[in-house]
Amino acid sequence: MTKQLPPGQFETESWPILHQGDVYQFKEEEWSFRLFGAVKKETTLSFTEVMTLPKTITTFDMHCVTTWSKFDTSFEGIALKEFLKLIELEEDVSHVKIYGYLDGDRFGYSANLPLAELLGDDSLFVYRWMDKDRDWEEISPKHGYPLRFIPPASFYLWKGTKWVSGIRFMKHDEAGFWEELGYSMTANPYKEERYR
Repeated sequence: MTKQLPPGQFETESWPILHQGDVYQFKEEEWSFRLFGAVKKETTLSFTEVMTLPKTITTFDMHCVTTWSKFDTSFEGIALKEFLKLIELEEDVSHVKIYGYLDGDRFGYSANLPLAELLGDDSLFVYRWMDKDRDWEEISPKHGYPLRFIPPASFYLWKGTKWVSGIRFMKHDEAGFWEELGYSMTANPYKEERYR
């Protein structure tokens, strides 16, 4: 089956590396994952606790706003819905912000997303990957090690936070890092929603 390339994109077999700020240097004893915002009780998990959660393997298509697309990359990770089992949301939660490290700030980077579109197996916090040219390997620090969010293919990849540190649950949409700089709030590559 031929893959549909979104408008303005070209296909690549490599996984280009683009990021904002310094590459985060993982220290397990300092790392934690926070579930907060519109929740009945905030929860913070250690790296060991995160890695004991049920795992999912999903094959993704990735579309970067810088115009490259990569098809059929497989990832192993923890689905966002597994984190939902650990908390009780308040009523009317509609969006999340997924945070990551930026130049030493645990919550310096963020991407906003609608929660309803993140409840399948194609919303993963990933730690290893493979494609037709390589067997399973850990994602590199430049790709977001130890944990990186990969969104469904209906979003440009800037919504895929590297070096993740937590999820904030929200009752309304709110701009993340790139959205505050003029990028699209919704970021659908098939509608070419690059900028506001």
